[in-house]
Amino acid sequence: MNTDYINILAALSAGAQSTPINPVFWLVPVASVVALLFALKFYRGMKREEEGSDIMMKIALHVRHGALAYLRQQYKIVGIVFVILFFFFAFLAYGLKVQNSWVPFAFITGGFFSGLAGFFGMKTATYASNRAANAAKNSLDHGLRVAFRSGAVMGLVVVGLALLDISAWFVILNHFIDDASQTHKMVIITTTMLTFGMGASLQALFARVGGGIFTKAADVGADLVGKVEAGIPEDDPRNPATIADNVGDNVGDVAGMGADLYESYCGSILATAALGASAYMTEPSTQMKAVFAPMVIGAIGVILSIVGIYFVRVKKGASSKELLNALSRGVNLSSVLIAAVSAAVLYLLGLENWLGNWGSIIVGLATGIFIGKITEYFTSEAYAPTRAIAEQSKTGPATVIIAGMGTGMISTFYPVVAIVIGTVLAYAFSASGDFANISQGLYGIGIAAVGMLSTLGITLATDAYGPIADNAGGNAEMSGLGKEVRRRTDMLDSLGNTTAATGKGFAIGSAALTALALLASYVEELRIGLLRVGQNESVTDYAGKALEGFSKVSGGVENASLLDFMQVYQVNLMNPKVLMGMFVGSMMSFLFCGLTMNAVGRAANQMVNEVRRQFRENSGIMEGKTDPDYARCVSISTKAAQKEMLFPALLAVAAPIVMGLLFGVPGVLGILGGALASGFVLAVFMANSGGAWDNAKKYIEQGNFGGKGSDAHKAAVIGDTVGDPFKDTSGPSLNILIKLMSMVAIVMAGFTVSYSLM
Repeated sequence: MNTDYINILAALSAGAQSTPINPVFWLVPVASVVALLFALKFYRGMKREEEGSDIMMKIALHVRHGALAYLRQQYKIVGIVFVILFFFFAFLAYGLKVQNSWVPFAFITGGFFSGLAGFFGMKTATYASNRAANAAKNSLDHGLRVAFRSGAVMGLVVVGLALLDISAWFVILNHFIDDASQTHKMVIITTTMLTFGMGASLQALFARVGGGIFTKAADVGADLVGKVEAGIPEDDPRNPATIADNVGDNVGDVAGMGADLYESYCGSILATAALGASAYMTEPSTQMKAVFAPMVIGAIGVILSIVGIYFVRVKKGASSKELLNALSRGVNLSSVLIAAVSAAVLYLLGLENWLGNWGSIIVGLATGIFIGKITEYFTSEAYAPTRAIAEQSKTGPATVIIAGMGTGMISTFYPVVAIVIGTVLAYAFSASGDFANISQGLYGIGIAAVGMLSTLGITLATDAYGPIADNAGGNAEMSGLGKEVRRRTDMLDSLGNTTAATGKGFAIGSAALTALALLASYVEELRIGLLRVGQNESVTDYAGKALEGFSKVSGGVENASLLDFMQVYQVNLMNPKVLMGMFVGSMMSFLFCGLTMNAVGRAANQMVNEVRRQFRENSGIMEGKTDPDYARCVSISTKAAQKEMLFPALLAVAAPIVMGLLFGVPGVLGILGGALASGFVLAVFMANSGGAWDNAKKYIEQGNFGGKGSDAHKAAVIGDTVGDPFKDTSGPSLNILIKLMSMVAIVMAGFTVSYSLM
């Protein structure tokens, strides 16, 4: 066995001399600090805005307290799960010795920073809603600026904390891990860092599923009883579920989305760094540059996102399309700038085939923008698909639901084609057109994902803007502000629905590319796991057969290529283990959606019954003489979310572990491939159907097809309630599911290669 690898593995916990770091690396922690400072600046700027009337402040306080109470309860439960898993990973590392000893600690920090990013974003959003509503009294531009820059706090906190976590771990591991061979050391460092993505992914899934169940239970209850049965407007203060609905927007769409994209961002950078370390192992002078390239591109993207944020503003009397163009202007400017600057970064780094890798970055950017535009087309009321759904409302809710599902299904065609073309082009560019150059081609796919997420600071700001604008509209309605203010907040809210749908499409697209990069990184983690097992005095039969196979094929696992791994483990479509894994992986997406949809249904059932009870037993509510019991509805959503989120999340963790134990590496790669393919398509379908239903309702509320209170409006509300869990619970959770399963497989690679039964 290669003694360099043995030296690495023996030195994992030993003190060591740190390797000199290329000065360009320090751009990463500097950019993280800049992002956090600007987030603080925007937060303080928001806090300086006037809060509005006493009633506006009172409503905002109710929402803030409800959101913080929910998060505290969620973090308690998630904390228990994390502690249990920490000791499990510690047992694997220190007891069975099949895992890197740093993994338990990396896992904890990943989850902590992911949760912290969501918390800061949500806290900002709960302070911003009434201020944005009050700003809308002055002008549309003022309301947009307050809401958008408050959303920018979320975007900048996510990228700032992610880069801080990444740079801190690199410095720590560079100091403590030592090896005679620098190239092997980079492989160990990057694969170790990759494992903290599991903590981020698991926290994100809890945040997304729990927050999604909370918000949609409240939303469905508020809509069905309030709008359809009682005939009162959305966000009417007489609706007992309206505060819970506004709380849900913050815990689901802000905290949940922040944690979601935090783990996507980290996963893309770390997977690409690990692929770069592997692809250029024979070229020490190039390897560190390939490792640093995704980190530096992320750092440059932070600065350019901040530039784009300052270009988001509109003139007096702006239309919905002009509002959308204002947000697009900021995102597009940041994208153009990162496209230009990344070329200079790769050139100055001296990265081999810098031009080809730059091409992969451009492909990632273009793919992300295209998916966002397609999502906008299929979900915005400014375009034909959503208007066609609205028109179907004239014949009742059944045709609305049929049209929405059909539109969502058709909408999957374009993102899938975009991902296929983008993946092929990114691979070809980085492999210099040589499709046999697998390692560098896979590095290209990873760096394309980094390119897609490089402007996350501003793209996430446009997403987080949505629930802030939604809450601003709710605050304006409950506070009884004038029609002109409500018209402005409705415009901001409608735009927010589109940007939220675009953000979900963006998150799903980035998940597909990131998951592909993670699949390749899994193979590298298998190599490390086998080398670790090879040091043990007793080797299991499964590991022994693999080590023997690699000796015959490549002279040892340390020299094996990716194709050698496929050959030794028989990863091909004729292997029933792979096919069984693919079936299970495809089923996982639907099972997960079924569980989360039913969870929303059960929670919504409780909410509907509670709202009906309050209307029935307290006639003073509808007369405006007494206040509803808002706290009771918040409590129902909180308890339901905490109870229902555990099983789907733990199922996602258990599936790849069980598959690895039963069917080994082929089964794991099969389940990951099946989950990726089915999960991506299903997520696009659900997100776009839900977004289209929501904006079809908004289009009718603007006065079309009879306007508010008409039969068409009631039919559209039914469609929207079906779409709520589609777009805000099950759909966006799927992109976390496919990455979490990949992360679990990576973390458990050593266990799989040692203890699989087949």
